[in-house]
Amino acid sequence: MRALLLDLDDTLLDYSGGVDDCWAGACADAAAAVAQGPLVAALAETRRSFWHDPAHNRRQRVDMLRAWTSIATQALERCGGDPRLGAAIAEAFAARRRAVMTLFPDARRFLGVLRDRGLPVGLVTNGDAREQRAKIERHELAPFFGAIVIEGEFGAGKPDAEVYQAALAALGVRPGPDVWMVGDHLEFDVAGPQRLGLRGAWLDRPGMGVPAEAGVRPDRIMRDLDQMISMLAGEGES
Repeated sequence: MRALLLDLDDTLLDYSGGVDDCWAGACADAAAAVAQGPLVAALAETRRSFWHDPAHNRRQRVDMLRAWTSIATQALERCGGDPRLGAAIAEAFAARRRAVMTLFPDARRFLGVLRDRGLPVGLVTNGDAREQRAKIERHELAPFFGAIVIEGEFGAGKPDAEVYQAALAALGVRPGPDVWMVGDHLEFDVAGPQRLGLRGAWLDRPGMGVPAEAGVRPDRIMRDLDQMISMLAGEGES
């Protein structure tokens, strides 16, 4: 392994954990006068429909506060609440999410191993520049990376080839089969890098396995980052 690219959300950082509780709490914080059961149910439906279309997803994920405001406003309209409360719910949700998001237990250990080996490592993440930078700063991740490419700053996101290319260029590394991308998204972290000639390691923390209809074959499937540490240790012994 000559270099490694890493995803952030749901790879190093537990991004999805506690989302439902945060939405419910935000509704109680900012829209207590609205019947909570119907509002939370409307939010669940609105979230599914809002993020369903990949093209819409790409446009919206670079401004998450705007996206959350739109989701909350639509949910209020569905359940007969005051849509003007949408922005307040979104702000409350954002605050709760920032408070509860933590690194996975294996993340810092993995980053430490990479640093000790002197391996060039880049962080490649989609999403809102402000939100992603806040996560990186809060968890003091920047020192572990020789390159950080964030969709909202770079102007393109995974799985566009130029995103991986930019990270590798910043590391001074050419694409090749001895460069790996590690992440939880089959298209963004496996298929996209593979099309550029990299290897893709899929982090399947829930252990669900590759869906039959996915059409993607990861070079490696892992339940946690400790398995990648073991792989690196094996390389060192060979």
